[in-house]
Amino acid sequence: MQRSFLFGVLSLCWGSLAGCRATPPGKFESKTMHWVKHHVTVQGKKERNPLAASEENISAGRQVFGYYCVVCHGRDGQNTGVPFADKVAPPVPLLASREVQSYSDGQLKWIIDNGISPSGMPSSRGILSDEEVWQIVLYIRHLPPAGSLGEPRAYSGDEYQDSADVKK
Repeated sequence: MQRSFLFGVLSLCWGSLAGCRATPPGKFESKTMHWVKHHVTVQGKKERNPLAASEENISAGRQVFGYYCVVCHGRDGQNTGVPFADKVAPPVPLLASREVQSYSDGQLKWIIDNGISPSGMPSSRGILSDEEVWQIVLYIRHLPPAGSLGEPRAYSGDEYQDSADVKK
């Protein structure tokens, strides 16, 4: 009796664990989550960017992106040189993708301000000013071609290459 009970419990546990494989989401799951994020979860849809899409603002956005976003999204916003971007769940999105670009400017600002849990996207609230976030949004709207800026220095091993103050 005790042996068959133990066998039954182990079989039940094994069957439960075997059914817990992580698999990529299907089309239905992806479309559903896309809709939920764009219409329910992510706020700010009607908020407009008060900054003009000038070279100055886009360049400033690139600079802010460079010290806050580049480690996860790569210099070009398309994960170039980010070794874990496709290995986390969910994967780090390509900021030039149709899904990301289909957010309104206000929604992109909301995402940067608040993060997206449990994706790993952190909140910038209290770290970046509203102006800096709006500048990042402008940079996201004007991303360079994938791979054109190289990989983040954090992954190339020459983080302090340009610093004359650092002794080797």
